[in-house]
Amino acid sequence: MSGPRKRWGFRLVLIATTAMMAGASAPSPFYPVLQARFGFAPVTITMVFAVYAVALLALLLVGGSLSDHVGRRPVLSAGFGLLAISVFLFWHADTAQAFIASRILQGGASGLLLSALSATVVDLEPSHKPGSAAAWNSVSAMAGLAVGGLMAGFVLLVFDGGGAPLVFGTLVVVYLSIAGAVWFLPETSPRHEGVWASLRPRASLPRTMRKAFWYAAPAIVAGWATGGLYLSLGPVIVATQFHESSHLAGGLVVALLAGSGAIAGFLMRNRMGRALTLYGTMSIAIGSALAIGAVAMGSLWLYYVAVVITGTGFGTAFSGALQSLLPLIGPSQRAHVLASVFVVCYSAFSVPAVAAGLLVPVLGLFTTTCWYGAVVALMATTAAVLRRFGTRD
Repeated sequence: MSGPRKRWGFRLVLIATTAMMAGASAPSPFYPVLQARFGFAPVTITMVFAVYAVALLALLLVGGSLSDHVGRRPVLSAGFGLLAISVFLFWHADTAQAFIASRILQGGASGLLLSALSATVVDLEPSHKPGSAAAWNSVSAMAGLAVGGLMAGFVLLVFDGGGAPLVFGTLVVVYLSIAGAVWFLPETSPRHEGVWASLRPRASLPRTMRKAFWYAAPAIVAGWATGGLYLSLGPVIVATQFHESSHLAGGLVVALLAGSGAIAGFLMRNRMGRALTLYGTMSIAIGSALAIGAVAMGSLWLYYVAVVITGTGFGTAFSGALQSLLPLIGPSQRAHVLASVFVVCYSAFSVPAVAAGLLVPVLGLFTTTCWYGAVVALMATTAAVLRRFGTRD
């Protein structure tokens, strides 16, 4: 594989990852608009959010290792084609059922793409920068979440609650363009037998990496559970707890969380996985505790500070955990093993968010937010202790 083609392919896959994650966060600033326009209850909003992650999990379990058998390019092209259809449907939806259906399709497409994209990034990692794939996987994902949230929030502000055609129309064009462009990538996973067997739902890890994974898992869960809270209820919290009607203010929550995660991941990309995880988990714990205080005090600026601190932890904790795991994965197992890792990520991303949506009508948004933050802070602290006195990678 030629050097220039490999470098070009590496950059394209990072752009594709960023674009996919932008589509995941772009709907979030629209949730308060949908709630006001259609009278959706908080549980409906979290369901619209969470079915994305549930569908993603299902496809990860079924098709997570597909690109190990049929090649990276066919899976990437099909996944981005489905993403284009899903955001088009979200754009034109006008009922809760239609929004949920579009998000299910988007989640399924993302589940097909996640492990294939991550495996391709590892496949095309620059030979003179070993270990950089883990950092760039995390940075591109965080950057995508930030871009999607900020873009949608800004458009909502400019168009006074409208602008869906601009946001989702742009995503349709980007996804279709990527679906075509990936065919120019070098194919890094030749076809081989076992395609149908690979479609059996499963999530397993090689014996050689199980101990390392269990040390990394609490950090992964704490980070992604935090992301689930802010992407599902973050804009709603800003609108109701801080009485801020600006759509940009809601989108800013997602942008600050993911943007600070991307910047922290980039600046600390050369640190060892253990150091990254320690910093990340402690930042999540501190930021979550600070967010509870900000909501209790009614201070929006303090809430934004807490989101930034938490975001730096979100980006670095996941990057550190991934960095400690990637060297233990063989080339022929990359998509399958990464799919198993992402099953844990998106379980933490979706299940607590759905639980929060169910608790809001019973406990209220303020109490639910405080309990959610307290549990995440405790989990992140536990993860930091495990990492501090556990493995020495």
